[in-house]
Amino acid sequence: MGRIDDLPPLRDVIRRHGLSAKKSLGQNFLLDLNLTARIARAGGALDGVTVVEVGAGPGGLTRALLAQGARRVIAIERDPRAIAALAEIAAREPDRLTIVEGDALAIDVRAHLQGARARVIANLPYNIGTALLVNWLCVEPWPPWYDALVLMFQREVAERIVAGPGSKSYGRLSVLSGWRCDARIMFNVSPSAFVPRPSVTSSVVRLVPRPLPAACSLDALQRVTEAAFNRRRKMLRQSLTTLGVDVLALLERARVEPTARAEDIPVDGFAALARALESMQASSDPPAGAPRSARDQAD
Repeated sequence: MGRIDDLPPLRDVIRRHGLSAKKSLGQNFLLDLNLTARIARAGGALDGVTVVEVGAGPGGLTRALLAQGARRVIAIERDPRAIAALAEIAAREPDRLTIVEGDALAIDVRAHLQGARARVIANLPYNIGTALLVNWLCVEPWPPWYDALVLMFQREVAERIVAGPGSKSYGRLSVLSGWRCDARIMFNVSPSAFVPRPSVTSSVVRLVPRPLPAACSLDALQRVTEAAFNRRRKMLRQSLTTLGVDVLALLERARVEPTARAEDIPVDGFAALARALESMQASSDPPAGAPRSARDQAD
């Protein structure tokens, strides 16, 4: 693939700005223009789209996103060395590239969107990738501020995100992802594509928000999945005892077999358990203004 713009080659940018990858920041840079363009295209047509990129580094994917027609790119980066490299791109595209310096885990992206929806396309730093995804999946209200997430993860994490019941990779992240999004692995990326070369294969995952996830509260779903998967080898009649309710009654309300294990339950089944938990707790709570018991008053 030929050059996508008239900016210097990425290797020159990295050398000039002293951008040796820092393990503490989870940095692995992509220098292959064919690959960065493929990642940019994995999110669909970008004409008129605002794109949020996390971990922009020297700007390889940033340049590809702009070349693919993104209306605006919001590049989040915490490494001051990379900020200087990105500023060179912003000088060429002042109306299309916004650089936000800081920790992506602490930044509220919505403050930079001016009310518009966006698409997240990013080669995420390995050390915060899962935490960022969970934050985006837990955002309220739903549907969220993004129309899709196109994200690079280690292959093992990607498999957990898209796993279904019965898979060894199926867990809490699988349920959360499957509850709120339609997720699939788009393609794998060889370690040789990165500088420095990681020891694992990576995968690009695309998650598209479901307009109407199965009805249940996020809090109840997280409590149920935590209890179930923390003791995943146990039957649910045992693993769910930490919820503090009559487990057999809970399972009966949700129409889930007491002898099933966490890895057997589909997303809809966990949503049913979450609804049952909410219902049982609501019925056990005293009405507003009701006299408190002597024990409650002593606490």
